[in-house]
Amino acid sequence: MPDSIALALPKQGNAALALKGAEAMKIREDQNRIQSLRQVSRSKADEAKIDQVAEEFEAVFISQMLEHMFAGIETDETFGGGHAEDVYRSLLVDEYGKLIAKTGGIGVADHVKREMLTLQEVE
Repeated sequence: MPDSIALALPKQGNAALALKGAEAMKIREDQNRIQSLRQVSRSKADEAKIDQVAEEFEAVFISQMLEHMFAGIETDETFGGGHAEDVYRSLLVDEYGKLIAKTGGIGVADHVKREMLTLQEVE
């Protein structure tokens, strides 16, 4: 009988170790889950920032295209013209670019966003 008790004790010790190992594994899983949730919330904030930057890039791109388009238009001297009109025209073109980018744009922001996300995955 003492031999059977001696044989049973290591098994109980192994069971206790297995239980502690299972608890440690559960704790690690919980910590990993918490960390992944933090990364998801961070990634949503990062994705919103990436969306904003991509849209701003597209707005600048469109504004540059429109600037060249408006460069050929002559100003009428009877309604002012001069340096002030050139300044206000450039501001108007910038606002046109922002508005076009905000309302769907021409697809540049989508490509910029995709590339920025790809670059983040590489790091």
